[in-house]
Amino acid sequence: GLCGFSEVININGVSDVLYHLALGTSTHDLPAMFGDVKFVCVGGSSRRMKAFARFMAAELGLPDAEADPPNICAGTDRYAMYKAGPVLSVSHGIGVPSICVVLHELLKLLHHARCTDVTVIRIGTSGGIGLEPGTVVVTQQAVDGAFQPRFEQMILGRPVVRGTELDGGLVAELLLCGRELSQFETVAGNTMCTMDFYEGQARLDGAFCCFSERDKQEYLARAYEAGVRNIEMEALVLAAMCKLGGLQAAVVCVTLLDRLQGDQLSGSHELLESFQQRPQRLVGLFIRKRLQASGSV
Repeated sequence: GLCGFSEVININGVSDVLYHLALGTSTHDLPAMFGDVKFVCVGGSSRRMKAFARFMAAELGLPDAEADPPNICAGTDRYAMYKAGPVLSVSHGIGVPSICVVLHELLKLLHHARCTDVTVIRIGTSGGIGLEPGTVVVTQQAVDGAFQPRFEQMILGRPVVRGTELDGGLVAELLLCGRELSQFETVAGNTMCTMDFYEGQARLDGAFCCFSERDKQEYLARAYEAGVRNIEMEALVLAAMCKLGGLQAAVVCVTLLDRLQGDQLSGSHELLESFQQRPQRLVGLFIRKRLQASGSV
């Protein structure tokens, strides 16, 4: 059926406002600002994505790598955006609705800026299943709470289901980078994306819980059998939208705990902070190798 970029962004002369990014076609020169972007890295926290932009500036040997990068979306407090050469680092908040909004506007931004060959990568945190905390999971397939590779959304009052396949070649490339780093365990596995942090992820410690520890363990065992190795809240819509837009995409998340052992984080703040840097290091190496291969660095 009919599905493509919306009409408003294809009509010359019509202003397009990227409201939640505080950017627009009539207020900003988007090709000049973003035309060189080859990698869009997104993650939940604005602080983490600022740190990632600084990390990438140092990795790529950019001038002023030590300086704080300016927030390109300073006109709004919804999302934050930083740029390090060809790498855009953007916060997406928490959950499917929040990342869905920013992805719509990021895809339009890339279109307006006439970017080509862009790779989108979510770097984040997750709960692991049967993995040592600190393991980095490269998502093979994003699945829903019933372990199905599908993203369902109500559009015009009807459920619309979209596929969530991710690029197998990109998964292999990222796993290779993990092996090359050899600083932590990197594995491929299915990632379960839920609409909630508590009941939706079989946690017993939310405000409400209508199931037992045994129910939870049986469900997580079924998830493991289905190839699920970690749980988070954004992978489904990222996979679905990037597939729809013809963009290569990946999800790289560190596990902060093994959900088979409990529901709450018990590691020290310092340990959890060090875990959160692992996807950044892996993706940083991947980007550097890609740019070297293309002769860009």
